[in-house]
Amino acid sequence: MPTQIFVNLPCKNLPRSKAFFESLGYSFNPTYTNEQGACMVVSDTIYVMLLDEPFFAGFTRKPVADAHQTTEAIVCLSLDSRTAVDEIVAKARAGGAQPKEPQDHGFMYEHGFADLDGHQWEFVHMSGEPPQAG
Repeated sequence: MPTQIFVNLPCKNLPRSKAFFESLGYSFNPTYTNEQGACMVVSDTIYVMLLDEPFFAGFTRKPVADAHQTTEAIVCLSLDSRTAVDEIVAKARAGGAQPKEPQDHGFMYEHGFADLDGHQWEFVHMSGEPPQAG
């Protein structure tokens, strides 16, 4: 069985966050979705658990970061084309996300946004090999 990844993110308003990601084209696994959390399907092996903030807090002894004020992580996903990258960021902007400026590194194009809870998302399209260190 391949390794699966479950990224867990706190949400202040779970129904609003779920609707936002549905507007980007993501679906949710109903088996692992309830009023405390929603299992967003990214791929067959990648899932994002959007968790109601008090529920999320039960999994850690540390304070829950306010992602509008601090960066706790950057979630980066690859897409098949630059167009797909720009399209998902445009959908996110229309849904209330704060986009950042795109960057073209030659071999890699990236564009992203802060979601409704301030979590940073990056989407990249790799179109070549990175430069060799030398």
